[in-house]
Amino acid sequence: MNWALKAAISVAVALLFAALSLGLMLLTLGEAARFGVVQALSGVWPVVLLAVLPLSGLAVWFWHLHDAREDKAPDRLMEKVKLLSAATQSQQIEAAQDSPAMARLTQAINALAAERDRWRSDVQAQVAQANQSLQQERNRLAALMSELNQSVVVCNLDGRIVLFNHRARLQFKRMPGSACGVPDASGAGGAEWVGIGRSIYAVLDRALLAHGLDNIRQRMARGASQPTTQFLTSTASGQLLRVHMAPVRSGSEVAEGGTDIHGFVLTLDNVTHSFEEDTRRDQLLLDLTEGSRASLANVQAAVEMLALDDLAPEMRTKFLCVVREEVGAMGQRITDLLARSHETLKTRWPLENMLGVDLLHAAQRHMAAHCGRDVVLDAVDPQVWLKVDSFALLQALTYLASRLFDEFEVRFVQLRLGCSPEAGKVHLDLVWTGQAMSTETVMSWELDPMHLVAERNPLTVRDVMDRHGGVIWFERERSRHQAFFRMVLPMARAQEGTESAQLLPNDSRPEYYDFDLFQMSQGDHALDDRPLRSLIYTVFDTETTGLNPSQGDEIIQIGATRIVNGKLLRQDAFEQLIDPGRSIPAASIPIHGITPAMVQGQPRIGQVLPSFHAYASDTVLVAHNAAFDMKFLQLKERSTGLRFDQPVLDTLLLSAVIHPHQDSHHLEAIAQRMNITVLGRHTALGDALVTAEVFLRMIPLLAEMGILTLGQAREAAQKTYHARLEY
Repeated sequence: MNWALKAAISVAVALLFAALSLGLMLLTLGEAARFGVVQALSGVWPVVLLAVLPLSGLAVWFWHLHDAREDKAPDRLMEKVKLLSAATQSQQIEAAQDSPAMARLTQAINALAAERDRWRSDVQAQVAQANQSLQQERNRLAALMSELNQSVVVCNLDGRIVLFNHRARLQFKRMPGSACGVPDASGAGGAEWVGIGRSIYAVLDRALLAHGLDNIRQRMARGASQPTTQFLTSTASGQLLRVHMAPVRSGSEVAEGGTDIHGFVLTLDNVTHSFEEDTRRDQLLLDLTEGSRASLANVQAAVEMLALDDLAPEMRTKFLCVVREEVGAMGQRITDLLARSHETLKTRWPLENMLGVDLLHAAQRHMAAHCGRDVVLDAVDPQVWLKVDSFALLQALTYLASRLFDEFEVRFVQLRLGCSPEAGKVHLDLVWTGQAMSTETVMSWELDPMHLVAERNPLTVRDVMDRHGGVIWFERERSRHQAFFRMVLPMARAQEGTESAQLLPNDSRPEYYDFDLFQMSQGDHALDDRPLRSLIYTVFDTETTGLNPSQGDEIIQIGATRIVNGKLLRQDAFEQLIDPGRSIPAASIPIHGITPAMVQGQPRIGQVLPSFHAYASDTVLVAHNAAFDMKFLQLKERSTGLRFDQPVLDTLLLSAVIHPHQDSHHLEAIAQRMNITVLGRHTALGDALVTAEVFLRMIPLLAEMGILTLGQAREAAQKTYHARLEY
């Protein structure tokens, strides 16, 4: 109903009310009084009419307020219904308290939603059952990849990482510095460059990988059943990698010999150390050749002089000394070469890193199964890692134990493990109680081929020890009436042992693959034309000393997570405290919980931003009230030389697009409307995770409004009132 009609009705009602009131008043008066009143009013009727008009206006105003309130209630309810329809979990709408009709309607909607939830739960149970076998296959593959000793990375054709194993992350972690030549203050090495949806081109040269794919396609075109290629490359940090590349094809393409591929598998081997060993060996051979040539020339000259009959005795003695010295020098060079070659052979033998406790448990089971006797573990250091050929070492232990049981009637043996006084070595003891043996017996056991009941092995115990670069000897403990064989073995480097344990969390495996990324193609469309569901996002948040970035406030924490293929990768997170180089106001500490002591010794913003810039590269940034966080980053562009020029989406603005009739667009209010549990609020990573959950819920709501692409979402956000806020 328009304003004119409302005003006309209000004036008519007011005039009618005035006329009725005047009529009733006149009926109560006598004739003379009525005549007097009529005479009095006949001259002032315009004044009476003016008195009626304000009352009419007041009536129109109250009427409009009532209608506005009644009109807005359905709009709010409609927004809540849309949110309810897009909810992925059970959710109810709070009943309206001011309108019985709206309350009844809300109850009906909640009943329908509950019924929908029951149906959805049944469907999800059936889908989960149908997908169980597929998920098991994926988990088996992920488990297999996790246990491989090789570093394996699987990528789609855009170079996006689809799958990788922990060994690959450890491989990149060992690389000093960052992969793009930017100094890394955190000491994390290149581990931050490996993640689902990350680009392998941040580590390896794009042109080199493209050349490898071309080679594979050519071999596939020629009908090769297993087309692969391999090459050497170096990273920006100076590491030398041997790369083996294989294609990823569908089953039908493999059967038909097609040449179309969906991605590629990279097996990486860091050969920097072996290349350096080869270089040193080649240099040693060159030194031997050149030195021996000079020595032989000197010896030949001395021999020719010694052949002269008239050579003076003192000169003969001098030339004999030359011969002895040169022959001795040549012998020393050969000795050095042999020692170096022996060391190289030991390092080239395929040894694996193994926790000492695991090795002893395996030995206990193996020896008990082959010998049928008790094997006891005693004094085992749980922190010791070894570098061993575990199969050969288990054979040697079982062989020695079997001879003890058979020839000396030993009832049981003990195994103990500890650090050796010699640096970088571990001692493994095979202990028994009983009759002692002679040195000749010990020597024969060490040099005889290791023959067991069901196994024949040409190797000897001494061969096994030589492979490890170790030694074995026999000792007696007369006070305890015990004897033991002591094997001295190489200890694994701390980086190869403890760090690998830290990088292999038991609960991290499921988020290390996403095969759906094979369906993505980063180069199909311009970024603004890409569907929101297909993009890769970095959702981030900052904690700061205050709210005025232009007046000296600084970042004290950055937290971020990633969304890839519509999935939140919680464990692929970035979180770093930052020394702001200024005081933290006491009033802000209760909000973010970061004290001056917590940021003391932390890196400065100039050291952290390069790592965060690399973490967020080639993604769309997402933040809540993004203008605030982006202002802090933009103010550091000049000092760091880094620009965060990728597209940015703001969940505050998108909330205003989706729910224009809601009173609040604070992150807590949005999360409450979407039934999202808020954990770690006012920590950078906690807020980033909540923002990511909110953004994922927003994507289907935007799709219902016809906002499907990044460009459409940015355009809609810029039209909201909140987009005009500046910091």
